[in-house]
Amino acid sequence: MTTTTQVTGEAVSARGDLIGRFGPRLNEIGLLAAIVLLYVVLGSTAAGFLSLDNQLGLLRNAAMIGIAAWGVTLVIVAGEIDISIGPAVAFASVIVAKGATEWNIGVGGAIVLTLVMGVLWGALAGWLRARFNVPSFITTLGLWSVLGGLALYMTDALPVPLPESAVFDVLGGSVLGVPTSAVIMLVLFAVFAYVSRYTAYGRSVFATGGNAAAARLAGINVSRVRIALFATTGLLAAITGVLMAARLGSGNGGAAAGLEFDVIAAVVIGGTALAGGRGSLGGTFLGVIFITVIANGLVLLGVNSFFQDVVRGLIIVAAVLVNVIISRRESAHRLT
Repeated sequence: MTTTTQVTGEAVSARGDLIGRFGPRLNEIGLLAAIVLLYVVLGSTAAGFLSLDNQLGLLRNAAMIGIAAWGVTLVIVAGEIDISIGPAVAFASVIVAKGATEWNIGVGGAIVLTLVMGVLWGALAGWLRARFNVPSFITTLGLWSVLGGLALYMTDALPVPLPESAVFDVLGGSVLGVPTSAVIMLVLFAVFAYVSRYTAYGRSVFATGGNAAAARLAGINVSRVRIALFATTGLLAAITGVLMAARLGSGNGGAAAGLEFDVIAAVVIGGTALAGGRGSLGGTFLGVIFITVIANGLVLLGVNSFFQDVVRGLIIVAAVLVNVIISRRESAHRLT
């Protein structure tokens, strides 16, 4: 009896040590293994999946999700949510197209205007959250409706062609064979990974998500952090909108529909806790790749477009379940 108890105790201790040692990385290790498995399966079943053109297309599609996902990761780490990404991207594409054509402010002026407006509408959502304690889901839901409606109203739901421009050609094209949008995504990833891990602002974001009241007592200006977070996601949505317009050759108020769900799914699949206080840019990066590969594979396999939404929904639910299980095991290990 004593021997059995000892063996059982040693097994539990070993499992606890494993969770304590690799707990924060278990989700990322699992995701990496899943991506490798997807590449093996799709490479052997989906014609053209491993082709260079398709892989470059994957990078381009990943950028549409990833650029916004870097900012949304920090928003969710801080215990907030932003569901306005899709309409914000579409509205940004309309603003840059209108500015470069009808408003006669030039290509450079149109891009700057779009980025500034992105910061402003994001900061407004953050200010409403910080000043009046309006739940971020409600503020960004309102933003989702307003920006989406304005984008369609300003264009009568019709594309607005971009003018001929070397700037748009570069933004919608490639650099040394790599899509420009993917290059920008990777540069921004490096910036956000550094900020989240090595700066006081990054630590403030995690502290706010872990316990906002304790963060205030520690001298952190929680209101300022929240405003900065949403201003950042507004800026990233605007950048994505400019890149999308350059890629399509027009601004489109109906584009990027549902993008917010792909972004949030990538962040959650990457291991960021919806309750706040835990998450990593590395995990989100893998989540972005995972979502993009799944979507690309379903298209190449000829899966019905409506059923693709079913698969995406199941993936989100499964990711949340895994997220919760890992969080509980980590909490249990800390208590023992």
